[in-house]
Amino acid sequence: MTPDSLRLAGNKLLPLNSAMTPPTPPEALTATEEAQRLMSAALVIGLLAAAAALVLFTWLGREVLAGDVLSFDEHVRGMVHRSASPWVTAIMIAASLYGGPSVLVPVGVAVALAFLVRGWPRGALLVIVTLAGAGLLNWLLKFSFARVRPEAFFDYPLPGSPSFPSGHALYAASVFGGLAALLSARLKHRSLKIAVWTGAALLATLVGLSRVYLGVHYPSDVMAGFSVGVIWVTAVSFGDRLARHRRRLA
Repeated sequence: MTPDSLRLAGNKLLPLNSAMTPPTPPEALTATEEAQRLMSAALVIGLLAAAAALVLFTWLGREVLAGDVLSFDEHVRGMVHRSASPWVTAIMIAASLYGGPSVLVPVGVAVALAFLVRGWPRGALLVIVTLAGAGLLNWLLKFSFARVRPEAFFDYPLPGSPSFPSGHALYAASVFGGLAALLSARLKHRSLKIAVWTGAALLATLVGLSRVYLGVHYPSDVMAGFSVGVIWVTAVSFGDRLARHRRRLA
């Protein structure tokens, strides 16, 4: 090493390039470590929720195949129907109409286009993946269990597809939950993240409740739809966060 490549730093000689390289600010390290901790906590919570949802769906599926869940379903259906009123019925019909796949799929495509305009191409792709996965899971599971639908209330038109799981609940959980997961990962303010997740949970719950209220699904159908939606959203969110983490390290 030549003298030109050395620089005096205090009482020690250091390589010139090392002396010229500024140290990493402590606050930058702290921010990175904090982000990693938050990401790890979010992934752990998501995986636990997915595991619980998988256990619930497995149990419901066995009960449906065995016919043991019918007493629970009929009890809840009767209890919900006894609380009916004209204004509640109007709200539930609207929730069922606007919370179904025929509306949520175009909304998801519109959001994907908005993500592209915003400069979030991966987010846009994951929205499309979420929609496609929800549709495939809904079709496969419905025709695998082939459960006959209950008798509808209020002369509401009964869909021709099998009952288990609820497609409305699955799509609502997947679309609202998926958008909340993708948006919250890109928002900086915690209050906005909480608002997004709260709104998504309320909307999905309203859609699922509307299907039981109108009598076109058993409660176990809706619970199963939510369970599958949670599992699918967790998978999509995990992929998004993993890609973001790798991008930070690159």
